[in-house]
Amino acid sequence: MTTDAIVEIEKLENAAQFERLADEWTDLLAASPSDCLFLTWEWLFTWWKHLSGGRRLSILAVRAQGELVALAPLAWRPRRLEKFLSMGALEFLGTGTVGSDYLDLIVRSGHATPAIRALAGSLVAAGAAVRFAQVRPDAPNPMAFADELGRRRWSIRSTKTDVCPFIDLTGHTWDSYLDDLGSAHRYNFRRRFRNLERLGRVRFTRVETEADRATALRELVALHQMRWQPRGGSSAFDRPALVDFHDELSALALARGWLRLFTLRLDDVAVAAVYGFRYRDTFFFYQSGFDPRLARASVGLLAVGLSIKAAVEEGAREYDFLHGDEAYKFHWARRTREIGRLELYPPHVRGRLYRRAIQASRAARRTARRVLPDAVAQRLAVGLGIGG
Repeated sequence: MTTDAIVEIEKLENAAQFERLADEWTDLLAASPSDCLFLTWEWLFTWWKHLSGGRRLSILAVRAQGELVALAPLAWRPRRLEKFLSMGALEFLGTGTVGSDYLDLIVRSGHATPAIRALAGSLVAAGAAVRFAQVRPDAPNPMAFADELGRRRWSIRSTKTDVCPFIDLTGHTWDSYLDDLGSAHRYNFRRRFRNLERLGRVRFTRVETEADRATALRELVALHQMRWQPRGGSSAFDRPALVDFHDELSALALARGWLRLFTLRLDDVAVAAVYGFRYRDTFFFYQSGFDPRLARASVGLLAVGLSIKAAVEEGAREYDFLHGDEAYKFHWARRTREIGRLELYPPHVRGRLYRRAIQASRAARRTARRVLPDAVAQRLAVGLGIGG
């Protein structure tokens, strides 16, 4: 479909097409202001292989005189919201419990206006609802896209859903960062570390080779589950597909130099782990775990602190804890950025019905969360197709 003389849109609907786009995808992302780990071909293609569920691939590639200038990394997600009401929406690849943040349209610098206009025209023709999760409210591409659809009488709903705590490490050494947190914080961290050393030999190691990666990942998963089991469990690694995703993704990340998988060992026994990624100038904290039997020794806190120290020492400018307002993140971070959901509904009866059904489903999920443990409520929501 051609929107003007030079801009063309190609729709990619199968994994083979997605796979062949890898090199062009990487080049485009590097030339885009949206460049982020969770928009890389490696992250999203691996997600598609393992976690796409019943979705249908619907990537839109925008070309200008043959050059790839934009990508809408989308998939169609069907939903059966009532007994006789089957609907769906276009969503970003990576959406769901895997925890992809800062999702976005990928647009080459200097091409935003024609590319976004072309994408909006394509989706108007499709007539499907669009639901963008985990987007920054100040991200220019989704906002420009929403403006285009708003001019065509689509209804728009923007909702803040979470915050991402982060640390600005620019110009810091480890000592200066601790000084900024305060003398009590610095003293307590060093005291806890000395106390742990009294219990045995302490090592904090990072995975450097493929031979060590699989073992370290298994230890992380086991420690994470140990930590959360007394609290009703965690959805981070509760399905084989999730573990398979991280197994393949961590291997790719190691090969690209992105993987930051650390293990804290006491007398050669893994007692805590931190799973993250260094992408460009940012360290992304993804997941962690620790042995609850050593909770009083603060092994989880120490492992996170040592990973921040490692990020400082390798020159990262930011340490991003990603979405979630858990208290342990604010032990280290003093700043946050918002993340949210942008929903766009077409101006026809089916669009209005879909919007009302989604709102009713969310109300049901909120009720479930009030009476069920978080992990159980999340699994129920996923099973009913109302997650996100």
